[in-house]
Amino acid sequence: MAISTKMQKAINDQINAEFWSAYMYLSMSAYFENRGLKGFAHWMRIQFREEQTHALKFLDYLAARGGKVELQPISPVATDWKDATDAFSETFEHEQKVTALINSLMYMAIEEKDFATQSFLKWFIDEQVEEEATALEILDKLKLINNHPQGLFMLDKELGARPLVEE
Repeated sequence: MAISTKMQKAINDQINAEFWSAYMYLSMSAYFENRGLKGFAHWMRIQFREEQTHALKFLDYLAARGGKVELQPISPVATDWKDATDAFSETFEHEQKVTALINSLMYMAIEEKDFATQSFLKWFIDEQVEEEATALEILDKLKLINNHPQGLFMLDKELGARPLVEE
């Protein structure tokens, strides 16, 4: 059974949202790089790559279901933040928005009795639990550090050790 027109449009919108997320994380990576926080920049660069992978998963899924992929323009992203805490506050809030988008897709798939899409989305639902938890953990650490240079140095070193995991 081919994917519905309504679900096709929603997945195309999600592809755009995932590429926008990638662009946002790349902007944050550049922000941290410019401030000499290479570990933070590295962490955000990995987020950038993960979001690209997520977009491609949606793209490949839509194509496999006989849908038409329609790439859309990517809206501009911020390029500056007050500090690391501000950037990670935005990161956490953004991941909560992405969770809401994925949940909306799941509601639509349930409503349409689209079991294949429900199965596909389960991975993203689980992924968003991890994404939110990780962003919140870093944000909590930043709040504890309160912009003290020694704490930022240690967290920068920790974030710089993040491995790229192929999904």
